[in-house]
Amino acid sequence: MAQSGAVNGTVALSSQLVDRGLAITPATAILQGTASWTLPSGWAFGVAAGTQVRQATPLAEVLAQASRTWRVAPDWQFVAALAYEDYPGPASSAFNHMEASASWIYRDVLTLGVAAMTPTSGAAHPLLGAVDLDFRWPLPLHLSLAAGAGYARNQMPDYYTDTDEYGSHRYRDGTRVDSYGYGHLGLVWRQGPWRVEVDRVFVDATLRQDGLAASPWVATAAWSF
Repeated sequence: MAQSGAVNGTVALSSQLVDRGLAITPATAILQGTASWTLPSGWAFGVAAGTQVRQATPLAEVLAQASRTWRVAPDWQFVAALAYEDYPGPASSAFNHMEASASWIYRDVLTLGVAAMTPTSGAAHPLLGAVDLDFRWPLPLHLSLAAGAGYARNQMPDYYTDTDEYGSHRYRDGTRVDSYGYGHLGLVWRQGPWRVEVDRVFVDATLRQDGLAASPWVATAAWSF
């Protein structure tokens, strides 16, 4: 019998909008909403938007994504996705990009993902990449441990002033930076439709010194329906 897709949504309040360890917005309250349509075939389509609570316009984030999931073994899934991410705020528009990704998921515990990105703002559109490893382990009292680490090519061309003789980008202080590492360690509480997560964020020291990194602590409270 043919089945219709499932429609789901989430509303969340976060302390900052973060993308792979970098600060998209200042450390201020961010209201986000997502909606997704999942089909029995494994296809899923989703949209999301976010805004600073104290400054509703322009929006801080707009995202659209399509993905396909395959179960390749009893404990393994493979997900391929294509996303467009736009950050209308003038200070964060350099993050605008298209992204294609592939993820291998083991029992909702371990996820390995690789991504290829290209900026959609500015004159240059280099192909950038990232790899992410995320781990989640259940604990008593509806808690779980969340940890992750990643490595990415820098997607902020506005932070560069020029290139050196090897073609590598340089920061204003002359430091050569082409890529950076990031990660997080946190605790998640989940009860029914509610989820609260607090993370300690780790980012390459050079980016933190230049004020580009996310706040050391990021918190999110979400309600799904």
